[in-house]
Amino acid sequence: MATTSEQKRTPQHVAVIMDGNGRWAEMRGKERCEGHVAGVESVRTTLRAALRNGVKYLTLYTFSTENWGRPAAEVDALMELFCRCVAGETPELIEKGVRIRMIGDRSRFSEQVREALSEAERLTAACDRLTLILALNYSSRDEITRAVRRLASEVAAGSLAPAAIDETAIARALDTAEYPDPDLVIRTSGECRLSNFLLWQASYAELLFTPVLWPDFTEEEFDRALEEYARRDRRFGLVKQTAEN
Repeated sequence: MATTSEQKRTPQHVAVIMDGNGRWAEMRGKERCEGHVAGVESVRTTLRAALRNGVKYLTLYTFSTENWGRPAAEVDALMELFCRCVAGETPELIEKGVRIRMIGDRSRFSEQVREALSEAERLTAACDRLTLILALNYSSRDEITRAVRRLASEVAAGSLAPAAIDETAIARALDTAEYPDPDLVIRTSGECRLSNFLLWQASYAELLFTPVLWPDFTEEEFDRALEEYARRDRRFGLVKQTAEN
């Protein structure tokens, strides 16, 4: 059983920007969609590593609102791959105690995709070992915009006073209202930016950028990220406490 100090060094919530599938494929003379297929195995290995390390929430930046601008053939391949994977992986996720949830705007997806996601959420609803949060058709600015609209509607309806809008009110209007903020955000492929991902929630998260392309991201890479996280000094804007304090 983990000690209290060990539990503190393990992030409760890890979020991952899975970047580099296309470059991985191009470097090997393959079609970009083949990189996405290869990236599915990295999702599996990352999930295994998260479970083994006792992580309770794992958020994966799966499809951003900006991704609709990619070639139609690539988007279609991604949607087909998503539906196939969700349906195929759900039984094993249930066995492992993994609950599937989604953040983002579902309205633009086809009925087939929406049904596949809803079914996976329904079937895994009772699982409580780890919550796998898929950020689909997601961007942080879009999420915050939708949250503001929700609050504005409450104000217009007279159920919320403008003066009552504080950080707590905004947080409860976000897609992530039921989840804790991420402790660690990992981005693969060497890019050093958040790309419109969990901007509100990641305010005090530790950020880790690795040059490893997503299809090459292994359990060992995840372990190394957690080891780096354990070395970080998280102060949340406060002064570091010393023995003298």
